[in-house]
Amino acid sequence: MTTATQFIDTKSLPREMSGAGEFTEILNEKLAGAKNVVGTLRWLKNGEKFEAAASEKHQLIYLMEGSGRINLDNKDYDVSRGAGVYLGPSEAATIQAGEGATLKLFHLVVAQIPRT
Repeated sequence: MTTATQFIDTKSLPREMSGAGEFTEILNEKLAGAKNVVGTLRWLKNGEKFEAAASEKHQLIYLMEGSGRINLDNKDYDVSRGAGVYLGPSEAATIQAGEGATLKLFHLVVAQIPRT
């Protein structure tokens, strides 16, 4: 199956507000026909936290800009641009912007594909 390359202008997508900063989905079924994956850009300001809750899905969180702290298994890790974390099914993490800092995150969520 051959598909055409698709350009998604992420700057033109509307941002939504949540208790965990701003976000916009940049990869999903509606935008690109993606059936098993959702990609989201997230922005956290000083003191805001994003909780990547445990689920049945795989998650990848990549820090595109800024600095902050990731909590994994009740242990804190100071992180900055270029850091990332992979969460397997049933794993969780909390990401918080550093003091006086902001974060831009790329959050990719992929469903488990059933084995045939």
